[in-house]
Amino acid sequence: MLELFPLVILLPLIGFLFNGLFYRKIPNKLAAIIGISAVAIPFFITLGSLFAYVPMKNKEPHLFSLLEWIHAGSFKVNFAYQVDQLSLYMTLIITGIGSLIHIYSMGYMKGEAGFNRFFVYLNLFIFSMLNLVLSDNLVLMFLGWEGVGLCSYLLIGFDYHKDTAANAGMKAFITNRIGDVGFAVGIFLTYWYLGSVRYVDIMKALPDALLFRDIINWVALAFFIGAIGKSAQIPLYVWLPDAMAGPTPVSALIHAATMVTAGVFMIARLNPIFAAAEITSNYIAITGAVTAFFAATIGIFQTDIKKVLAYSTVSQLGYMFLAMGVGAYTAGMFHLMTHAFFKALMFLGSGSVIHAMHHEQDMRNMGNLKNYMKVTWMTFMIGTLAIAGIPPFSGFFSKDLILEKAFGHPGIGPFLWVLGVAGAMTTAFYMFRLVFLTFYGEERIDHHVKEHLHESPFSITFPLVVLAIGAAVAGWLQIPHLFFGGVHILDDFFAPIFDKSDVVTKAWGIVKHPHEMSHSLEWTLMILSVAVAVTGIVIARTIFIGKKSVPPADKDFKGLPKLIYAKYYVDEIFEAYIIQPLVMISEALAEWDKKFIDGTVVGVGRLFLNLSEGFRKLQTGVVGDYALFIVLGSVVIIFFLFFKGA
Repeated sequence: MLELFPLVILLPLIGFLFNGLFYRKIPNKLAAIIGISAVAIPFFITLGSLFAYVPMKNKEPHLFSLLEWIHAGSFKVNFAYQVDQLSLYMTLIITGIGSLIHIYSMGYMKGEAGFNRFFVYLNLFIFSMLNLVLSDNLVLMFLGWEGVGLCSYLLIGFDYHKDTAANAGMKAFITNRIGDVGFAVGIFLTYWYLGSVRYVDIMKALPDALLFRDIINWVALAFFIGAIGKSAQIPLYVWLPDAMAGPTPVSALIHAATMVTAGVFMIARLNPIFAAAEITSNYIAITGAVTAFFAATIGIFQTDIKKVLAYSTVSQLGYMFLAMGVGAYTAGMFHLMTHAFFKALMFLGSGSVIHAMHHEQDMRNMGNLKNYMKVTWMTFMIGTLAIAGIPPFSGFFSKDLILEKAFGHPGIGPFLWVLGVAGAMTTAFYMFRLVFLTFYGEERIDHHVKEHLHESPFSITFPLVVLAIGAAVAGWLQIPHLFFGGVHILDDFFAPIFDKSDVVTKAWGIVKHPHEMSHSLEWTLMILSVAVAVTGIVIARTIFIGKKSVPPADKDFKGLPKLIYAKYYVDEIFEAYIIQPLVMISEALAEWDKKFIDGTVVGVGRLFLNLSEGFRKLQTGVVGDYALFIVLGSVVIIFFLFFKGA
């Protein structure tokens, strides 16, 4: 099946081009079928390739090139791709969950203006993401990186006639550009010191690149700045909650399987660089842990069902960065996969609710929906149990592994663990708050909506069921050894990728001493992580089921709840102290440019125009005038020659 792998890249591109060229002429159903097929077929090819690749004794990357792209002196970049454990893993997630989101979109977007255009953007998004994860070099990864940034702008601002959607798309695009500068600097420094942008060449050169060691933390930091923007970590997380302005399938695609995981993947792909950059790695771990807890607290008081899920995405990405920062790359990629299942499930589940509620998103106007939407309720509950970290659901295994690795990290490990556990408890609380306000308790539904309230169609519920199965069992790929010796499928699968970091650190003499943990300590940490999650659930049930509490109107939030509901006024601070000053500076520079630069250019033009007007008056058309000028000119020449000779 590996020989068919170029189709994985080409089919989404073909789907994009066909629907893009003919979207005004073809029926909606055909556009949907083409869009779905362009992603589903690559999924099955990838699945077959995985089964072909795993039994191979030689686990070297399978490389293929489609065409030459850049050739300038010794610098050469092709549209070339690398199939290995990491890229296969990501491609399965992107095409698998992407296919389900495409199927879901067929039902969710039915009757919407721009239906065909929506599938054009979806296919382009998948094509860009596949370029990002399958590329064999940093420049092609950057092309895919920019591609998903462009597509997020198009999809978030899909309803461009709405100011909120248009502004949210612009905010996402501009915020990501800040991070992209860091990524570009990282690529430049890597090429400058190692002489190549191909991963294979970089990995070969690193052990002996002693000069590179002097700036390794700066290079890793530059790449990390790129990851902060794309994966919405502090301080560049502000674009992601606003991205809820896009249609719900967009939220699932961006926040589960694709764009926001790009930064995590980039660190995993360049793991030897980050493993050797100990200072930057600690900064990554701290940033991830703080983001995980900080974003979780914001979710506590949100009333928009999609906004709650948006902040939970920021928080869960924080756990992935925490794992990457402590060198637990397998744990980070494990959580990336489980998160893709349960977060896509919950976003699509929220879309099912919004679809049934006639686009109502405020949880204060819901309640008791489990009696009307049983499939949506049951599948959403599975996703919520998974994100809360309740065994045996997938999120328990991946989050617990991250917390264990964080605790064992030398120096700051216990601090990271405390933040992670606090975030886990907060997550369990606000996610079950969402469930209780939406699916339980008293009905607070508008009577006009209630008359037509029913379960969503099969095209919407089918993806929910499939994702619920993944959210329930995906964690069984990596079970702790405390349970009958455990299951370590992902450890073995990723070993050829992540063992490369050990080669570099040993060559550079970097010795790492993670704390050894006894079985009793491991059991204690695991029980504590489950206990805090259960505590969060119990508190949520007491408040929203026992006391039947409902969040107050926006204006009635007071004190600390008001501060958190306002998202700590981070957007307002950015607006007042960064955006507005920059706008004022840019307006002043624009005025200076208009008056001085443009004025100089226009002034020179006007000078010569006036001169030409003056000389033009000499052209009278009278022969006598011309004769006079000839005589005067002759006299001047004679005088000049006379005085020169004297």
